[in-house]
Amino acid sequence: MFIDLVTVRVSAGTGGSGCTSFRREKFAPMGGPDGGDGGKGGDVYVRADSNLATLLDYTYRDHWEAERGEHGMGSNKTGASGDDVTLPVPPGTVIRDKDTGERLGEVLAHGDTMLVAKGGRGGKGNAFFVTATHQAPREWQPGEEGQLRTLELELKLIADVGLVGQPNAGKSTLLSVISAARPKIADYPFTTLQPNLGVVQLSDARTFVVADIPGIIEGAHEGRGLGLQFLRHIERTRLLAFLIPIDAMDWQAEYDQLRHEVRQHSAALAATPHCVVFTKLDLLGEQYIPEISAPEAFGLFAISAPARMGLDELKAAWWSKLLEMRKTAG
Repeated sequence: MFIDLVTVRVSAGTGGSGCTSFRREKFAPMGGPDGGDGGKGGDVYVRADSNLATLLDYTYRDHWEAERGEHGMGSNKTGASGDDVTLPVPPGTVIRDKDTGERLGEVLAHGDTMLVAKGGRGGKGNAFFVTATHQAPREWQPGEEGQLRTLELELKLIADVGLVGQPNAGKSTLLSVISAARPKIADYPFTTLQPNLGVVQLSDARTFVVADIPGIIEGAHEGRGLGLQFLRHIERTRLLAFLIPIDAMDWQAEYDQLRHEVRQHSAALAATPHCVVFTKLDLLGEQYIPEISAPEAFGLFAISAPARMGLDELKAAWWSKLLEMRKTAG
């Protein structure tokens, strides 16, 4: 099951309280105060783990609590600090404070770690309060409370190329042919109910990641169909491929509608480099690229995934564009 949005409650550990104690030994009648400080409460972290691909685990457990610090003890012994808690999430996870809506940050690469709830400071023991005029203090401090937070974790898949199109445009078929991914494929709309990732292998160990996004229909940015639920997954893709079946009623209208839905969802996403890919070319039995007005596209391609027609040219164009973008960014 693909879960990409969850709510979890986290509680950092409370600090341990300070201790009131006085040194009492046979040959030290004026030993004085020796109450130690309390230990610090444990922190709560979120860490990216590339072995994970979904937030499913957080549907089974929604409350995570770090250990509290131990209390101080006599003989100036400081209490042990509480153990931290780390929440593993897939790379590409955005963390927000559910109550305030504040965006706390994101973890993008394996090992990226972010503090989301800070543990409380340990309280001071009576030894801390000794002064020249206050030789036998009995004061002590309680430990501070750890932070309590309700977090919203949102996963946005990270891919080089995002396949965008209406249901049954051939996105899953294309992904299954050019990579080892095995998405569900059938001849009815909304076969794909969750995003799928596939690694495309070219020669000389060149690889890039392609994401198959569930079908986008008119009004997707307003919540119709499955589009709004998964449009966020193409926000991190470096380039987009708009797939249009060759048997569509109006190629231009379908392209314009897909561009409109992406633009309405995010102006920044609409500025992502894109190309147009006409699918199901095997229905014609010959190479043919329809003429449409797509001035912002870096290329128009026609393919048949089952017949392996035009795939090498398409993958080469994607790689060339990705390489160009990497050089520009570097």
